[in-house]
Amino acid sequence: MKIGRQFKTLTLKEYLFFIDNYKKYTDFNTLGLYRSIMENERLSIEDKITVRDYAHQTFKKSFDFLQIKDPQTYLEVLTLGQQLTKIETNRIWDDIKRYQQKTITQKRFGHRNFGIYSKHSCGYDTCHKNGLMIKQGSYISDGEIYFETDSRGYAAKAKSDMRKQERKKAQQMIRKMLENE
Repeated sequence: MKIGRQFKTLTLKEYLFFIDNYKKYTDFNTLGLYRSIMENERLSIEDKITVRDYAHQTFKKSFDFLQIKDPQTYLEVLTLGQQLTKIETNRIWDDIKRYQQKTITQKRFGHRNFGIYSKHSCGYDTCHKNGLMIKQGSYISDGEIYFETDSRGYAAKAKSDMRKQERKKAQQMIRKMLENE
């Protein structure tokens, strides 16, 4: 069975009904559910909080994974109805980064190219590449997950180039010494 409607057009009772019966619907999407909470204009803030809390009873693990898949949506749903200071927002972002790093390390993902990080989003509405699936490390992958503990590839490349130059100079010096003798 399919829902056949966008989540953002549902009322409070419909949200609760579909959450209770989510296994019956093949097109039920938990990420879409949480995004729709923020986009739904028919619900008041109190209703949105009710839907969020009700959804957490069933989909808490999926909601936690939103920190990796779509951290902006996670932050918006988490802080629904709250006025946060810059310090509190930064603290939440730090927690999100810690969770991302911990989860990626534990699950041993071979890549970091999933969720919002797998699509091009440069911020320009007129960009013809918006929404395009990208390969991690390509020249248009500007939004990949990055941690402070990651090694920097450009430093290793610079070091290798420097050593290559040193080897060349050493070989040239040896040649000159052999020629002078």
